[in-house]
Amino acid sequence: MENQDYNKAERAVDNTEKSLRNTAKDAKWKVSDLADRARDYINEKRNNDQEATQEDWFDRVKANVSETWEDIKDGANDAWEKTKDAAEDVKAEWNKKTN
Repeated sequence: MENQDYNKAERAVDNTEKSLRNTAKDAKWKVSDLADRARDYINEKRNNDQEATQEDWFDRVKANVSETWEDIKDGANDAWEKTKDAAEDVKAEWNKKTN
């Protein structure tokens, strides 16, 4: 197998890693933001003369986490497919060279 084939596989793995990191960074609500968002939620309810409840707050967080999970899952799936395709390409090149 030639060096360029190894480089191609390595680039695919690097791209996969970058894709997963970017997806994680793009998560809608980071842990550090939750306290600020909780304050905003309480103020929103107060301004609308409504009661802020833990159950309602958790429903909002749960909905956001669900969306974030879908984003992360999509990024991980994309990374998996790219890496798998690159690995198959490298395997095909290896088989051509050894047969």
